[in-house]
Amino acid sequence: MTRRNWIPVTAVALAAVLVTGGIAVAAVRPWSDRTPDAGGVSTPTSTTAATAARTPAQLRTDFLDRYVEDGRVVRKDQGDDTVSEGQAYGLLIAYAAGDRDRFGDIWSWTSRHLLTDDHLLAWRWTTDGGVADAQSASDADLDAARALVLAGKTWGDERYTAAGKRMADAVLAHETASTAQGLVLLPGPWADSDPYRYNASYASPAAYRVLAAATGDARWDELERGSTAVTSAVLAKSTLPSDWSQVHPDGAVDPMPASSSDARVLYGWDAMRMPLRYAEACTAGDRDLAAGLAPTLRRNTELAAQLDLGGTAVTDDRSALAYVARAAAEQAAGASSAARADLERADRTSATTPTYYGDAWAALGSTMLTSDVLGGCATAGGGAS
Repeated sequence: MTRRNWIPVTAVALAAVLVTGGIAVAAVRPWSDRTPDAGGVSTPTSTTAATAARTPAQLRTDFLDRYVEDGRVVRKDQGDDTVSEGQAYGLLIAYAAGDRDRFGDIWSWTSRHLLTDDHLLAWRWTTDGGVADAQSASDADLDAARALVLAGKTWGDERYTAAGKRMADAVLAHETASTAQGLVLLPGPWADSDPYRYNASYASPAAYRVLAAATGDARWDELERGSTAVTSAVLAKSTLPSDWSQVHPDGAVDPMPASSSDARVLYGWDAMRMPLRYAEACTAGDRDLAAGLAPTLRRNTELAAQLDLGGTAVTDDRSALAYVARAAAEQAAGASSAARADLERADRTSATTPTYYGDAWAALGSTMLTSDVLGGCATAGGGAS
């Protein structure tokens, strides 16, 4: 699938989707690169196994050991391909781990195989054909730029700093749009026509802040304000954020299905990153957006990998990300004990049902919520970093 496989929906169709709740359906494969394949890797798993929780440092090392091969982050549960998002996660995790060698390997592979002439990253690469989709994805570009400028500053390596700044400039030039809500992050250059496609989990206030400091470009501050405004508008429509939305030039926002082939509007593989992105933000208003999800998410102890916008499970699949996301919402709401419990649930889910995506967010989420190493401002709720 391509990252352009979507269609607008009418207000009538949208309303019909939003009022549909509590329907148990089979797990689906959104167009997104995040969905585990049908090989059984995302099957239900117990979250009560009596195993000792790994520290954030152990989660980072385990992810790098399991998924990084000669600098390539391999989606072993999804056909051994590689996506730009995975390379960006690898950079962030390696930087947080202080692993300069593997950071260098990951960036070297990324720059050789995915970096385009526009200084953005091609989305997907396969072992049998190289780049399979040259379109970029702004979440990957944003995370990679963030990791590069952090590494450049911390390790005194101007090569990383320069590469990060070039990518940051390219994000602003090719992956943003002006709306009545302010400057917003597009999912990629392909989405540059109205109504604009919007993914609240791509927006990263902490990354905007890191890149603003590195570049001195005031547009990053504009992007943070615009993202907060649009994400707030998304949450005004429902208690949980949708995986995808559309933003009209006049600022109106509509939740959207993930693809043209699935009419459901879900809080799933994409949207679950939103509370993490906002819980690590450095302003109380942004953190409040994450905290607002907690009452809905805490209705059930066990969480499915996809929920409808009212919080009802629509699949039996489990993912570590679901628990990391709730941990973020709980921590933003000041419930540090609940946040720690969910990080432990995420670790157990990751350990019993390892997947590239779940393991990446078990490592990243615990890092974001227990330290400021990635430039965020989440206060440690306990645990070692």
